[in-house]
Amino acid sequence: MFRPRIIAASIVSAVVVAAIAHLAMLLSFFIVKGFDPAVFPVVNAFFVPQTLFVLLFSAVFAWVGAYRRWYLALAAGLVSGVLAALIGTGIPLLAQGNALDSDVIDYLVASLVGINLVFVLVVILCWATIGRRVFFGIAQSDARATPAAIERRVAIIRRPPATLADGHVTHIDKTDIDLDLADEQWESYVSVLETAGWTTVEVDVAHNLADSVFVEDAVVIFDDVAVITSPGSEHRVEETEAVEKTVLEMGLKVARIAQPGTLDGGDVLKVGSTVYVGRSGRTNAEGIHQLRHIVSALGYTVVAVPLTKVLHLKSAVTALPDGTVIGYLPLVDDPKIFDRFLSVPEEGGAHVVKLSDDTVLMATSAPKTAELIENLGYRVIAVDISEYEKLEGCVTCLSVRVR
Repeated sequence: MFRPRIIAASIVSAVVVAAIAHLAMLLSFFIVKGFDPAVFPVVNAFFVPQTLFVLLFSAVFAWVGAYRRWYLALAAGLVSGVLAALIGTGIPLLAQGNALDSDVIDYLVASLVGINLVFVLVVILCWATIGRRVFFGIAQSDARATPAAIERRVAIIRRPPATLADGHVTHIDKTDIDLDLADEQWESYVSVLETAGWTTVEVDVAHNLADSVFVEDAVVIFDDVAVITSPGSEHRVEETEAVEKTVLEMGLKVARIAQPGTLDGGDVLKVGSTVYVGRSGRTNAEGIHQLRHIVSALGYTVVAVPLTKVLHLKSAVTALPDGTVIGYLPLVDDPKIFDRFLSVPEEGGAHVVKLSDDTVLMATSAPKTAELIENLGYRVIAVDISEYEKLEGCVTCLSVRVR
């Protein structure tokens, strides 16, 4: 992500949080004191230090990435509000000649559930809602608006639910899932993305939706348009609601696939301006028709791909950064559909995520394919996702990349 844009987003979101918190205190005391305007100068003078410190802390926390995940935003809001309340209230007391003794400390702590309580609560609420939306609205504003057309590098992710072991499979036998190992593998996957320079944005976890970690199926991104899908499995329909909320907070425009159309994001492979869409058990003809209508206006061409041997199109094929489609031939119905096709020696080798023009992410389950891709001049970063492969998942399923 473009750093000057992050600085601007951090400062503006901090100003918004601080301003709302300050105005909330003025309004609350105005109401409590019977709408007496005489309270304004007194309340304003008391809360100016708290407001300035919450602005400072909010800007710093936003800059270091606290808005990336909702729980980090809540924690940052709590810390910002509490520290600002304690320091902002304490400094005037010390400036008046009071010693930092037990009486002053007791007063400061008591203020957190007294005069500063509303202030802290408003800061937390703003951090989790308005501040987060303002931050992403600025940080992820259309990169094409800049002369250099700077590439966005954002990955939408969703933490594995406690019910992950109940996930559905269609083309393989169900096996036991090690939940602790799955959590470790997910963290490693996210770490690889972030180390490679991608900013991650986390959709709220949904413990009642077993397959929700495979966030790719809920949305497909085309430039600044997020197409909310219509999942082909009734077990996954509810997954799209939180994903839509997240992309709206990021400032993306939204289009939707509507019933009776069905479309899973895992069936959509973008190669330049060509969009290959798998006609699978999860994506029907009406879903493809609706997607074609949406993206044709954006300059994309949709090519429908027959699919009978795997769950999703990207279970069979993905693409290298140069546009070459790679796939495990026994699972590909018709490789001649693709302009350039390269057969790989392992099923897991058919799945790559483009991290940059010369680097791809893939699973450790395909070492022969990794060697093949490296011999083509690419850098390969491998990550173990064995627990997700047991659920017909792959490296593409676990994130949605926004460029």
